[in-house]
Amino acid sequence: MKKPGGAEKKKFQKQAAPKDVFQAFAEKARDHKDLVSRWAVLQETRVEYFRGKDFVSFVRNHLELKDILESDRSLEAEDIANILLKKNLLVRCGRVVKTVRPGKKKLSTFPAHLEIYHDQVFSENDAFFAWTFVKRRPLWQTLLSFCWPILTLAICLFPVYPHQVKLLILYSCAGLLLLILCLLLLRGLVFGALWILLGKRFWLFPNILAEEATLKELFQFWPQKDEGERPKWTARLFYAIAGVVVISILRHHAPDEAARARYQKRVSNIIDDVLEWSPSLALSGMIEKQPVVNITEPIDNVTDSKSSDEKLFSSGDLDDETISNEEVTENTEDSDHHQNI
Repeated sequence: MKKPGGAEKKKFQKQAAPKDVFQAFAEKARDHKDLVSRWAVLQETRVEYFRGKDFVSFVRNHLELKDILESDRSLEAEDIANILLKKNLLVRCGRVVKTVRPGKKKLSTFPAHLEIYHDQVFSENDAFFAWTFVKRRPLWQTLLSFCWPILTLAICLFPVYPHQVKLLILYSCAGLLLLILCLLLLRGLVFGALWILLGKRFWLFPNILAEEATLKELFQFWPQKDEGERPKWTARLFYAIAGVVVISILRHHAPDEAARARYQKRVSNIIDDVLEWSPSLALSGMIEKQPVVNITEPIDNVTDSKSSDEKLFSSGDLDDETISNEEVTENTEDSDHHQNI
């Protein structure tokens, strides 16, 4: 006899609602690398957004994505975007800053701050559209999230590592920090020299400090074309004089060799204390600091012996003082007797 529950289960599976094809299209388009997108702040929330004209060109260049829409594959890019807006998969945004900044010729291509636009209709002209759904995280990000507690625990257990491992971690972190500082210093020197001498804004690794840049854009070496106005020669001269004055003041007040040697010795001592620390040394130091007491001897005897020793030392000190005073008086009497003779 068959159970009625199995038939009902199959019937329920057949009547299950199919997945929304526009939701699948939006997820596929968002994950595609050819759709140029950036991150911005929308009402105190970070969102990923793209421009309207970039979406139109993306759909025209990737017609195979329309196959996801099945019966609606014949729709144009504008119609697809309007349906995504109606399904609340997209939201149209506008610029918060609508004026050109001083020294710039036009507005920024991708603004960092957005606001919701009043008319939720697709447009290509200076229109931005932000994704409203939560992006599915890939498997490697999920696995990486489990590694953070392990990394935190490993950092906390650094004092108990072997000496060689401590040296490896110390030199690796110090080298990475030195590389970052040298890179930032080189960027500043190159920018300042070219800005003062030629009036050009030239940043090496222009996106190295950008929060919304992708990993590929983060390590972009060559900057984009400078779109700003050429700075005035008075401003360049002023900053050149200010730089020379600051450098001369720093050289005048720089510490001497003795002060640098003291500071270096102090830092090296701190590093040595951290590297040479171990639980066995800490436990041995705690044991050495504890007073040694004979357990078999009663406490009263210990206190009595201490008091008797103190009495002996005090009486001995008094005897020495009386003997020294008597010797002094005898010497003075002998000297007076010789003077009278």
